[in-house]
Amino acid sequence: MKTNTLQETQRILNMIAKRDLDDDEKKQLIDETVDNFNKYINPGFLKYRKSFSPDYVAVEWADSGSTFTCVKGVEYIDCLGGYGIYNVGHRHPKVMKAVTDQLQRQALHSQELLDPLRGYLAKILAELTPGNLKYAFFTNSGTESVEGALKMAMLATGRRTVIAAVGGFHGKTLGSLSATSKAVFRKPFIPSLINMRHIPFNDLNALEQTLACLRFTGDDAAAVLLEPILGEGGVIVPSDDYFPGVRRLCDKYGVLFIADEIQTGMGRTGKMFCVEHWNVEPDIICLGKAFGGGIMPAGAFIGSEKLWAPIFDNPFLHTTTFGGNPLACAAAIATINVLLEERLCERSKAMGDLFLNKLKTTIKPYTPQMTVDVRGKGLMLALEFADTDIGFRVAKGLFREKILVAGTLINAKTIRIEPPLTITSDQIDNVTNALSKVLKEIADEIKIQLVDEPITKPIPSNVLQHTVLSRQL
Repeated sequence: MKTNTLQETQRILNMIAKRDLDDDEKKQLIDETVDNFNKYINPGFLKYRKSFSPDYVAVEWADSGSTFTCVKGVEYIDCLGGYGIYNVGHRHPKVMKAVTDQLQRQALHSQELLDPLRGYLAKILAELTPGNLKYAFFTNSGTESVEGALKMAMLATGRRTVIAAVGGFHGKTLGSLSATSKAVFRKPFIPSLINMRHIPFNDLNALEQTLACLRFTGDDAAAVLLEPILGEGGVIVPSDDYFPGVRRLCDKYGVLFIADEIQTGMGRTGKMFCVEHWNVEPDIICLGKAFGGGIMPAGAFIGSEKLWAPIFDNPFLHTTTFGGNPLACAAAIATINVLLEERLCERSKAMGDLFLNKLKTTIKPYTPQMTVDVRGKGLMLALEFADTDIGFRVAKGLFREKILVAGTLINAKTIRIEPPLTITSDQIDNVTNALSKVLKEIADEIKIQLVDEPITKPIPSNVLQHTVLSRQL
């Protein structure tokens, strides 16, 4: 067995070293990958890929800029962006260089000595984040960031109840899963989840009533944990008065506001942090996904000096082995540099506005029979369809046209569009042209009677948000 494992690992290492494979090697790689997923990872993932892709055995091999390439050499425009990790693009040269430069000297830290990059990165975040956020704790992922933020909120307030939104998603480890709202993820673990209250998103009355009831019963909330824009909930953008109102109510009831910027942060919505659209200062910000530049897994949560005080006397109260390692910190520092140097926040807004307008024009003939809505902020966009079947059909059709998209974790009625912030106007044209072609093909197949000018009636913003979210649920 050991001899076989030695030979197998060497064979795989030899393959990793190759830039290109011959046809026999490509076939072998595809066959083995499918077999390995089926036998050793999860056959359910292959079933999922079949529902979204006409070529469910597509095996990724390389990437660059705003595209990735499968092992067969087919290049795809990436409109999924790894669920929002490729903000600076795939394998950005400056981020790659920072990581490889650090790797030439040291990969991981000793855990005992002081590692300089962690200190530099924490200082950069203190200067970059809004308000008086100062101290940072580094993690390996977004869900770890939420876990740490919840612990800090409980330590700082001495309370255990947390308020989150229906439709929100904050991760799937036990603490963050408590805040995630979808029943299919929560039900198997409910007896072990922390004390959580879920309320409608974008509803200040619901928030104040919940805060008041918790105070009355003595279950005062430690924190309100919210995504600035619901991501997996369907890219739900709140009204402009919502987060200023959340801040006001948190102050009124002495509750911390935790902004989950794991998907919305690092320039995704046209600002470095999405809460900046409303000039709101959270008590804690959670980061992940794009924080490592699409090169290294990296996350963080950042809070004020007052919140960090409980762990000054015992810095080992919350620790991690790999969080804040030198490679991850090098990647995050380079990512911030690229976002600022290339003005990718501003680019996200400009390209997002362009993309949104083109998508609106594209779906207009098919609304409301097939398409329901297109919405978003910056390059965090979503297409909503009349039913799940159309969503699956569109995703499959776009993949056939060499464009990768996927539904949100609520359901396939809504397809997210989260390309790298480096996407070009020509690539956007390719996407909207492909979408137009796919929608026409589906309309012909299901024999939908289209109208030239769909009737639209303006809906008040607060009503619109409830309506959109209810369709997702």
